Amino acid sequence: MTVMLDINVLLDVFIVRQPHYDCSAQVLSRVASGKLVGVVAPHGLTTLYYLARKQADQATAEAAVDRILQHFQIANLDHSGWQKARALPLPDFEDAVIASTAEISVCDFIITRNMTHFVGSPVPAITPADFLCMVPP
Repeated sequence: MTVMLDINVLLDVFIVRQPHYDCSAQVLSRVASGKLVGVVAPHGLTTLYYLARKQADQATAEAAVDRILQHFQIANLDHSGWQKARALPLPDFEDAVIASTAEISVCDFIITRNMTHFVGSPVPAITPADFLCMVPP
């Protein structure tokens, strides 16, 4: 199974945001162990670095990026993928880019805590907790 992880799930883990840390960490652990294929949008790496450095420090930010690069695929959009993102009926362009990237990467789900941001996405969104209940360990 292939899943796109939204930045909020990554941040839950790398800057230890409670009460979301446990479920998000379990999802990342399944990717790291090879039980899931994890995909991250390219802007997710820069956003992760920026916010982890701001909330913690440079070493934490660098370790977060290194871990993502080790275990996740980094998807890219070509010109038509960006156009598709612009055409999606989502209120936030960043979320539309994630949805478009998830579709092009043939993801089964977008794992996010911002479910309402993905209403109308071509790839269904699910919370980390609901995903863990649905997919056996």
